[in-house]
Amino acid sequence: MGRGAVMAVLMGACGCGHGLAARTAVQVELLEDEVAQVVDLDTGRAGSVPRAALPRRAREGDVVVNGAVDPELTSSLAREVRALHERLAVPVPPGLVLDEAPLTEDPE
Repeated sequence: MGRGAVMAVLMGACGCGHGLAARTAVQVELLEDEVAQVVDLDTGRAGSVPRAALPRRAREGDVVVNGAVDPELTSSLAREVRALHERLAVPVPPGLVLDEAPLTEDPE
């Protein structure tokens, strides 16, 4: 049984709690010693899978499709997140210096 088939079975059985479509696309959110937390890109559901079910070279943030890291989808998703951060960024007004005093310190 290939890694993709193992991953699909494991995610359906102990991870996301739902059946996955033939195209299994997940983003690796967190890698731990024995398990990995992943997000199903089709449904947005998060779950855990045994780390051994992922490709050996998978890293946090990678997109895994059918048991293999997809570098194109990984970089595309990273570009989307960067663009979203840029659109939502709040500019610092001129003259405001944030490193002078901690915000929690008493001003007197």
